[in-house]
Amino acid sequence: MISVCKAEQGIPYTLTCRALGVSESWFYKWRNRPVTAREVRRGKLADAIRQIFDESGGTYGSPKVWITLVRQGWRVSVNTVARLMAELGLAGREIRRRRGLTRPGKRPAFADFVRRDFSATAPDQVWAGDMTEIVTSEGKLYLATVIDLFSRRLLGYAMGERHDAELVVASLHMAAATRGGDVRGVIFHSDRGSEGGFNWSSQHFDLGGVRRGHGGLEFEDQRCSGGSASAVAR
Repeated sequence: MISVCKAEQGIPYTLTCRALGVSESWFYKWRNRPVTAREVRRGKLADAIRQIFDESGGTYGSPKVWITLVRQGWRVSVNTVARLMAELGLAGREIRRRRGLTRPGKRPAFADFVRRDFSATAPDQVWAGDMTEIVTSEGKLYLATVIDLFSRRLLGYAMGERHDAELVVASLHMAAATRGGDVRGVIFHSDRGSEGGFNWSSQHFDLGGVRRGHGGLEFEDQRCSGGSASAVAR
């Protein structure tokens, strides 16, 4: 901060040190110390964040920047990305309200294994899926997410230009990989609908034993997972 004040505002080191309550000798000692590996990584991460933000036209918030970083191979938490973006003064522009994608399907629904009860008592009992439409300046994108209803942890996600079954299956594959591949006994719950590919055929569920389950298109269904995609989208 002291160096930034000098470089950007021309404020002498003496005044800034005095305002912060630190000695000049401490500042010079700190400035001349060897750069740590952590600081080097932090600088590279900040550069990557700034590049992703600029390439999005200033529309990406921290969750979407984080998703892009993960795809690029970075191992970093979304909270760290949010903190760095705040320090860099980067804030994504507000996007238009997203349209709900789920419509009641015409085909018979699968059994409702959760029976309107979304209170899982342990991890990997029930997963919930959600699909969200994101309107950008370059067109529409669709985000499919999978969360664990016990921990509320985001296990898998996929983004694409089409809201079909394959997009959600991709998010399920990521969720299964997150849990080590063997997820036998897990129930996957989604709203019953035809848009977004929610009326899938059984071959889509060869994911180590995930059972398919659908409930009616009611408020509880939207509540159990709807926040996950919305949070990532922002």
